[in-house]
Amino acid sequence: MEQLTEVTIEAIDLAAWAPYALDVQTVAFGLSPEEVAVRLQIVGRHALQPGVIAFGAMHGGQLVGFGYGMPNHREHWWSTVIEPHLEARGYGDWLDDVFAITELHVLPEFQGYGLGSSLIRTLCERSGRPRSILSAIDAETPARRLYRSLGYRDLARAVRFPNTVRPYVVMGAQLPLLGSAGR
Repeated sequence: MEQLTEVTIEAIDLAAWAPYALDVQTVAFGLSPEEVAVRLQIVGRHALQPGVIAFGAMHGGQLVGFGYGMPNHREHWWSTVIEPHLEARGYGDWLDDVFAITELHVLPEFQGYGLGSSLIRTLCERSGRPRSILSAIDAETPARRLYRSLGYRDLARAVRFPNTVRPYVVMGAQLPLLGSAGR
């Protein structure tokens, strides 16, 4: 895989960079203006959570990718949606002492250069937790292939979040991720 030498992975202030992060997510994930407005409020709330970690992939001062996450808590909205699915499959303990990757997106023209891998590895390495959990669209996508290559495995499939059409999969990995230093 070719490397982009002019892109750096840097810690970002999630609240300050939220509008730029949503610009990236809009292009990478295909959000409507209404979805952007709602997600901007959500990111603002997430930025205030204890333990939130955010990193950006920067190219010439422009955000071309980002990821953030936080220690998971069962009372978080996301956890309340996925909990019955995990419990039904015997994975309820994956909601405890785990770092949740909340968002991870890279602009399409910067995909395929290892930026997503660098972002998620950096987040997980800084988390201080023994494992990581995330949700992704339940389809064979480049994102799912990336997560599997890092050691994530399916914990629950066909998870439906309110107001979404597509089903999601919940994936979990022991830390450090595969291929990380120390493993």
